Amino acid sequence: MLVKRSARRRLGLRADATPVNSTALGRRRLRWRAAGFFLSSFFTLSVFGADLPAAREALLTGEYAKCIRLSSDAIHAKEYDEEWRLLLAKALLTTGRYPEALNVVSNALTAFDNSAQMRLLGYEVYRRNGQPEHARQMLVEMGEMIRRRAWSFRSGDAANLVALGRALLLLGADPRQVLEQLYDRAKKSDAGYRETYLASGELALDKQDYALAAKTFQEGLTLFPKDADLEFGLAKSYLDSDRPLMLKSLDSALANNPNHLPSLLLLADHLIDSEAYAEAEKMIAQILIINPWQSQAWAYRAALAHLRGDTNHESEFREQGLHYWKSNPEVDHLIGQKLSEKYRFTEGAASQRQALRFDDTYLPAKIQLAQDLLRLGNEVEGWQYAQAAHEQDAYDILTYNLLTLKDAVAKFQTLTNADFNVHMAANEAALYGDQVLALLGKAKTTLSQKYGFEPVPPTVVEIFPEQKDFAVRTFGVPGNPGYLGVCFGSVITANSPASQAGHPANWQAVLWHEFCHVITLQMTRNKMPRWLSEGISVYEERQANPVWGQAMNPDYRQMVFKGQLTPVSQLSGAFLTPKSLLHLQFAYYESELVVEYLVQKFGLDSLKHILRDLGNGQEINHAIEANTAPMKQIEKEFTAFARQRAEELGPGLDWTKPDEDGDELDPVLAGKSAPTVRRRYHLSPDGAQVEAEPVDDQNSTNYWVLTEQAKGLLSQKKWDEAKVPIERLTRLYPHPAGGDNPNFLLAAVFRGLGETNLERHALAKVAAADADSIEAYLRLMQLDSDAKDWSGVAENAERYLAVNPLVRPPYVYLADASDALNQAPPAIRAYQAMLLLDPPDPADVHFRLARLLRQTGDVSAKRHVLQALEEAPRYRDAHRLLLEIESAAPAGTGPNPPATP
Repeated sequence: MLVKRSARRRLGLRADATPVNSTALGRRRLRWRAAGFFLSSFFTLSVFGADLPAAREALLTGEYAKCIRLSSDAIHAKEYDEEWRLLLAKALLTTGRYPEALNVVSNALTAFDNSAQMRLLGYEVYRRNGQPEHARQMLVEMGEMIRRRAWSFRSGDAANLVALGRALLLLGADPRQVLEQLYDRAKKSDAGYRETYLASGELALDKQDYALAAKTFQEGLTLFPKDADLEFGLAKSYLDSDRPLMLKSLDSALANNPNHLPSLLLLADHLIDSEAYAEAEKMIAQILIINPWQSQAWAYRAALAHLRGDTNHESEFREQGLHYWKSNPEVDHLIGQKLSEKYRFTEGAASQRQALRFDDTYLPAKIQLAQDLLRLGNEVEGWQYAQAAHEQDAYDILTYNLLTLKDAVAKFQTLTNADFNVHMAANEAALYGDQVLALLGKAKTTLSQKYGFEPVPPTVVEIFPEQKDFAVRTFGVPGNPGYLGVCFGSVITANSPASQAGHPANWQAVLWHEFCHVITLQMTRNKMPRWLSEGISVYEERQANPVWGQAMNPDYRQMVFKGQLTPVSQLSGAFLTPKSLLHLQFAYYESELVVEYLVQKFGLDSLKHILRDLGNGQEINHAIEANTAPMKQIEKEFTAFARQRAEELGPGLDWTKPDEDGDELDPVLAGKSAPTVRRRYHLSPDGAQVEAEPVDDQNSTNYWVLTEQAKGLLSQKKWDEAKVPIERLTRLYPHPAGGDNPNFLLAAVFRGLGETNLERHALAKVAAADADSIEAYLRLMQLDSDAKDWSGVAENAERYLAVNPLVRPPYVYLADASDALNQAPPAIRAYQAMLLLDPPDPADVHFRLARLLRQTGDVSAKRHVLQALEEAPRYRDAHRLLLEIESAAPAGTGPNPPATP
């Protein structure tokens, strides 16, 4: 029986000898196998499924080796979830194991042939392995998938929607459509999918919409507060607007993932910008430990070698960056970008050309090359590249702005001589263009002789009446309102007085400053740190005119004594991450003070030797030490020099701020009467603020207290009482500079009291110390005109025009004064300008101008007298003048009657 049963089983029979269908038996066996597989899969899932979140976490927190181990184990155990392959390939890619990542993706594409995410990752993996054509094929296949299965993608999950959106952008799709039809739909489909926020933020960054980028990344961080990728995106959105906030976000990113390569790379970039080259090298070394083949890191290292003049290592590092991908345009683009940021535009442009030889569609190189060429003065080719970049990507804000600017610049008038090509608005050129050329010519003669260097002509100067146009020409995007001018070596861009209504600045000082950059940048072949370039330019402003440039003031004094001087060896960083606009201004002042110290201590020749050494490739601190003294000595002596300069500011004043010694101005009593009343506070043992007895400041010498009291009394028009603190200020602070001048307060007192001569005397001190005080100049012109002090009127009219030559009143005063002083040339200039500014009585202006031109023998006198008669046919004096001209009678003598302002 036993034998028979066995035989029956072999024959496919049941124990009761009923025949069994072989197909049914096959199905049963399949069901049992499936059940066994299910149990096996369930067991595997219980092990590896639990590890999937751990692998994700490892990738996000920088534990790449752990992510690789977990993913590899799961795949070897026949775990079929696609995400394991994605995690493994990403970790291998991050750590520079590019061939292994390629093997993973190639195998996965066979098993998951409909995966949009795998193809998108494949695009990057193939590129990193030097196979750009295969990478491109990944995108083409994704495009075909969309066409074949559009219905499924429209209702697809968030992951596929985001992957397809990224692919379509790489294929050149409309960014707005991708955002609205894919990314926004992905967010509605799954609001908790982090990649949606990353992709949307990256799209905003790519299109230079930094406000939207910041908003998007912040939104993502509310859901994923410890996500290094989102923190990095937020940091990048602050790159061009707020470096301190950028660094704060990078700190958060690296706290969550110490090995986060994008954050480390951005930090290295920042250190290079700060000229903290040793620290940048350390950061790059840290990156290369994580990924020995990280191409951006090698590009940064090559750029640093170039800046050191180390051409051998530069080539070696560049080749390392191209190790796996020989035609990677990113490497040369990044090298060139960093060189251009150091004003090495010629070398930067050469790198961009090399990048475009590798890939003539690489948009970042095309855009950067356009900017480099424009900054080199090669406008024809520069505009061509800008146009080509715009045609390739019509949504790129930078090229759109540039081409819009091109149309505006085409309307400019060009003034030329042997040394300069000046482009400016036609109406401005007519008013003060000749003075621009004259000032630039004087600057060239003076500074070329002083530094023993002749710049290569011509220098291009562009003066923009719209601040946004200046910003686009200079930085590529609108913004940066604090800048007055920028020099690129042979090209100067500047804001015109028309753009500075709220904050007027002396345009003559600006152009002198910028042309000094032409000398020093060309002299060093653009191989100088920003602080030294700015310091010399501010120093030379003050050498040309003591009122120009910057001087010690109360805020700077406080900063010096608070220990806020930046060490000389680190001064460039002060320009990159200032805490405020005041700190940026202080960086300019400190740089000028360093130059002044070096010239006083070691002589001008030592400064020129430093510049020549920089031009020969020496690093700045080595160049300073080689021509002066060891850096430690320099920094120690400079600190003492700066403190002495601070102590010389109002030495009889108490400069302690009330909130620094526990004092506070009483909001009720301050300004009520002289003297000021303060209330002193102290802290109780538990830290609470406790009021103590009032402090009587009847004999105060505190600058802040006296200033606050004076302003309070002036606001109440208590002129006599206000004189007490103000006169004490002016006595103890006899040589103020810039806008913080108590003589302005004193002038207000005298004006209120009707003491005109004393008001003039106080305002004269303001005008002599401030290059931008148009209020003081205008009031002085009025007072001096009433007093028939025509020399004073002319002087302050010229001062006013050096700030704003685009308004009529100073020309009227200048014409009156010049007529009275029998000075024909300035009077002619003034009347000619008045005609351009829509005078209320053009007939009178034409007549006065005709008389002056007649006196100088200028044949254009007849034209102007005819224009006077055209405006006023019965103008008898004009008829008489016309008869004189027609009969060639001798010109009349004597001054013209004064014009009406």
